[in-house]
Amino acid sequence: MQIAENVTFGGSGFDRAGQMRGNKKYIDRCLGDPMACGLAIWRGKPLLCGGEVADLAWLSLDNDIFDLADEAPTFLGLGDQGPLFAYDISGWEPEELPDTLGAFFDPSQQRHPDLPADHRFGELRGVMATLGAGDAELAATARAILGWHETHGYCARCGEKTEVAMAGWQRDCASCGSHHFPRTDPVVIMLITHGNSVLLGRSPGWPTGMFSLLAGFIEPGETIEAAVRREVFEESGIQVGQVGYLASQPWPFPSSLMVGCSGQALTREITIDPDEIEEAIWVTREELMDVFAGVHERIIPARKGAIAHFLLHNWLADQLD
Repeated sequence: MQIAENVTFGGSGFDRAGQMRGNKKYIDRCLGDPMACGLAIWRGKPLLCGGEVADLAWLSLDNDIFDLADEAPTFLGLGDQGPLFAYDISGWEPEELPDTLGAFFDPSQQRHPDLPADHRFGELRGVMATLGAGDAELAATARAILGWHETHGYCARCGEKTEVAMAGWQRDCASCGSHHFPRTDPVVIMLITHGNSVLLGRSPGWPTGMFSLLAGFIEPGETIEAAVRREVFEESGIQVGQVGYLASQPWPFPSSLMVGCSGQALTREITIDPDEIEEAIWVTREELMDVFAGVHERIIPARKGAIAHFLLHNWLADQLD
């Protein structure tokens, strides 16, 4: 698929400078670079700025807000102007915490009193489709890597506390000498077609009317193709024949790699597993055009910026090859 990396969070060509992560002197020079900037993340929400169409808010490293971080920052790489870092300031407590915090989509925004009025922490899902390719990749990277640090503060081997290493891309255990590395969970997401129709499903708890492509985690010892066939059959009872690769998307909610695949359905009768999904339906191209136009009587499309939206849009446009 020639346009595969056009998906949100796709490869932007950003220089991660991964070969320099273990060079402490170099990282220290980057931290002292007056052109270096940092991105603050609060409980998974990046700091945004601007109006309705927001940008990431990059701050000078001497900004007092970074003093709220309780661990060393993660080196993201080299931007056009200088080094870029991500700081987790989740320990900061706003005056009010919304009930929607941690929900599928949290519309609330949090403002720190020491930052400009247009700066706020906001849900990445709400702005991911409007960010430039570079900022989208950086936001996804920062959210995912800091989320990993938050849940891996103790050694999985001996249970002792671990420390940040390799400029944020590793955690080391001084007790047993183990090294721990960021994890990414592979997930297959499937564009399953039968003639002129595509298979859509919805999970419990999704917004009313929202349908998307079926998806599921790849199991240990399983190929991508086998995972596609197994997940589709488990969730919908549909048998799948030929499977092909289309595109991938880093999905930092919290740390997955969505592997977009096509699949040819061999059967059409749907039998859902209610423990897996709430509903599955076949939707024709004509119906899907109404969905994307916002005029379908019961279906709303997958969120713009998600790989499901990307694949369905390009299936309609006949741009998958």
